[in-house]
Amino acid sequence: MGIIVQKYGGSSVASVEKIQRVAGRVAQARASGKQVVVVVSAMGDTTDELLALAQKVSGGNPHRRELDMLLTAGERISMALLGLALQAQGVEAVSFTGSQSGIITDGAHTNARIVEIRPVRILEELSKGRVVIVAGYQGVSREKEITTLGRGGSDTTAVALAAALEAEVCEICSDVDGVYTADPRIVAKTRRLAELSHEEMQELALAGAKVLNAQAVEFARDRGITIHAQSTFAPGPGTRVSRSASRELRISGIALDAEILVVRGAPLEVLARHGAWPREAWDDHCIISLENVHGLPVLLKDLRGVAEVQQDLAQVAVVGTGIGASKEPLDRALRALELPPRGVLVSPLRIAFLVPRDAAKDCVRRLHAEFIERS
Repeated sequence: MGIIVQKYGGSSVASVEKIQRVAGRVAQARASGKQVVVVVSAMGDTTDELLALAQKVSGGNPHRRELDMLLTAGERISMALLGLALQAQGVEAVSFTGSQSGIITDGAHTNARIVEIRPVRILEELSKGRVVIVAGYQGVSREKEITTLGRGGSDTTAVALAAALEAEVCEICSDVDGVYTADPRIVAKTRRLAELSHEEMQELALAGAKVLNAQAVEFARDRGITIHAQSTFAPGPGTRVSRSASRELRISGIALDAEILVVRGAPLEVLARHGAWPREAWDDHCIISLENVHGLPVLLKDLRGVAEVQQDLAQVAVVGTGIGASKEPLDRALRALELPPRGVLVSPLRIAFLVPRDAAKDCVRRLHAEFIERS
C-alpha cells in the first residue's frame, strides 16, 4: 500500500466542524487503499494567542526554550482532536508529537532545522492499518530539548516525513487552492500556477510568498518529493511543485516581504542571540526576517550604537526562470516601479528590490501588471 502525507494548516482545523470535515477527507483517502500520515498545525490563531501570552508574562522578551515548550501545545491539541474525530467516524487513528514521531532537530530554539527522522513508531502503526497524525512544527534535539521549526514549520514536518517514509506525494492543504502569481489580497488579476519547479517555489517563498515554507521546499527539492498545494475543502487541481515542471509562464510570480529589518554592521553573535539570523546578504547589509523574532524591542536596543537598522523598508521581487540572465528584465522592473529602489538584488531566479514599506503594495501591483498581465 502506498503512503501519502497530508498536511492541514491552522485555518483548516480552526473549529470542531472543520476538524470533522478534515477527518472525513482523511477517511476518504484511507478508504481508497492508501496508508495515510496527517500533519496538523495549531487551530486557527492559537499560535498567535500563545505568543501574545508569552509576550505579556515575559515583558516582551520570552525565553526561547520556554517559548518552544509553550508553542508546541497548539499542535498537540489539534492532533488529539483530529484523532478523536477520526475514531468517531470509525477510522483507527493514533496521534504523535514530533518527538514521538522521531523528528530530530538541531538545538536552535524557535527556528530549528530537521537533521534526521526515525519514523519507527509511525511505520509500526501504519502496518496495523491506522492513520497516523503528527503534530507539525516541532521536534526534539539530540540534547532531548523540545524545539519548534519556525513559522510555517508544519510544511517542513510534512515534507520531511514524506521523504523518510518514501511517500508517493505530500499534499499541503490550506484555505487557498494553490500558488498564485501574487497575493490575491493585493493584486486583483492574479493567476493560479498549475506547476512550478522546486527552485521557483523556493525563490517565491524566500521572497515572501506565504503559501509554502521555504525550508520545506528546500527539503522537497533535495529529496525529490512532489508537493501538491491545494484547498482543503474546495475542489480543484491546485499547484504541483516538482523537479520537472512544465511552466505556464516564464515569470512565476511577484512576492512581497514587508516584515523585515535591513541591518548594516550587526555583530552576528547579537543577531543569533535573538534568533535573528540573516536570511541573505545584499552588498554591505543583510535582511532579517521578523517571522521568528519574538523580542524585537530588545533586539533593537542591543543593536543600537553597534549597527545601522532600517525598519521602514520591504522587499518586492519578481521570480522566474532565467530572469537574472540579462539586463532587459531589470530595466523593465525599474521602469515599472516608478520610484528609485533603496537596494537591488539580481540572481538567476529573482530580481528583488528594497522599497519603502508604505509603497510596497503598489510596487507589487505595478510589477504584476508589467510581467504577468501584459505577457
